[in-house]
Amino acid sequence: MRVVLQRVSSASVSIEGRVAGSIGRGFLVLVGFTAGDGGEDVEWMADKIAGLRLFSDDEGKMNLSLTDVDGAVLVVSQFTLYADARKGRRPSFVDAAPPEQAVPLYQSFVGALGARGLPVETGEFGALMAVELVNDGPVTLILER
Repeated sequence: MRVVLQRVSSASVSIEGRVAGSIGRGFLVLVGFTAGDGGEDVEWMADKIAGLRLFSDDEGKMNLSLTDVDGAVLVVSQFTLYADARKGRRPSFVDAAPPEQAVPLYQSFVGALGARGLPVETGEFGALMAVELVNDGPVTLILER
């Protein structure tokens, strides 16, 4: 399971001109799954994201979590996080989990974040999406389990 997490002032995802999900302050989470991923990975990642202290306190130190700042999460599926571009010019996506495995993991991940009390918005799995964000900082992390 691989995540690219960006701290944002705002973010939204649109599908065919329709806004599917949008948040104010929080995290934009691009998530991809590989064949070996399972429920334990989903729970670990949800805990990690819920507990990350990436927002500034009164002294300007990254010391506050999403809950501390009433933040939200926008989750967007992105199988291309498992692209292998070491050879040639066109990436291979053989390491990405097939949809029949990835969709339930994606749904479970969204549910696990919500179960931790976080407001969660989403894109649509497998859709062609346009993502807009204001990266705050910028702060971007790559998380892998």
